[in-house]
Amino acid sequence: MDSNPRLPIAVAALAGIIGVGTLGYMVVEDLAWDEALYMTVITISTVGYGDVVPLTRAGRLFTLGLILTGVGLAFYLLTILAEQVVRGGLRDLMQRTAMHRRIDHLENHVILCGYGRFGEVVAEELAQAGEQVVVVESDSSKEPELMKAGLPYVIGTAVSDEVLTRAGLERARSIVIATSSDSDNVFITLAARERNPKIRIHTRGEFPEVQRRLVRAGAHQVISAYQMGGARMAASILRPSVVDFFDLADGRWGEEINLEEIAVGPGCALEGQRLGDIEGSIARLHVVALKRGAEPPRLIPDPTTRVGRDDHLMVIGERAGLAKLAQLAQRPAAEGGEA
Repeated sequence: MDSNPRLPIAVAALAGIIGVGTLGYMVVEDLAWDEALYMTVITISTVGYGDVVPLTRAGRLFTLGLILTGVGLAFYLLTILAEQVVRGGLRDLMQRTAMHRRIDHLENHVILCGYGRFGEVVAEELAQAGEQVVVVESDSSKEPELMKAGLPYVIGTAVSDEVLTRAGLERARSIVIATSSDSDNVFITLAARERNPKIRIHTRGEFPEVQRRLVRAGAHQVISAYQMGGARMAASILRPSVVDFFDLADGRWGEEINLEEIAVGPGCALEGQRLGDIEGSIARLHVVALKRGAEPPRLIPDPTTRVGRDDHLMVIGERAGLAKLAQLAQRPAAEGGEA
């Protein structure tokens, strides 16, 4: 909630009036400090509990002045506080309403269940790649962090069917299940597979027996953060140049080079073309693997291989060239012409 610049001034002024009133009653009516404070507070608040002692003429005049100044200031402070609460509440309500409408209109998005350290990295990487991500998080204390990140979110447990519906499960293309509970991950996997048979499920599982159950529950990919981190650490010791290469391909050494997966759309400009011709038409671009249907990926495919419908190309190259290739992979052949 944004602070009102008038609020600290009004608070300071009211505190000053209370201090002056307390001191005034101590001097004018010879009251103890607690009695003087009591008289000041009940006068400013207009509660009318009665005088501590019968007031002298000077005391009544002092009380009159205190009422004229203090009561108005007290109501002014209450008005500012009410305005602050109402304004902040309405703004939060409008923001949440707009966010819920945005989620309701999303399609082919990614749902991320769990915004811990693991989930935060996943969300950041997906957002940087331009993916639409909806976060489901049970810890309401993370709401300001999610708002700051600009991520649409649903506060609630992903074990609930209602929460998954609010996140758009039936319209999503992928779900990342990254909660800290293996049992919850298994349950969410089962729910996602039951309610959206076409959705791609990527889930976290730290123990071998849990990983087997997640696969049997319908997960396409099961990842152990500890195993991946340990394997990466060992690889950086045993094969540091290989690790450096993947860092380069992942864009961590610069923004120009990247490794991308390009899905070939039906009837696009790339369909039927040879890989060697595609590489030759776009500078600094190389197809390192080809995935076709249920076949195992072909590493370093033959340049004479012709691109087929629904193929997936693993390509390394400059971002501009990759963007051009991605456009050709979805553009109809009549519009695309030669690559």
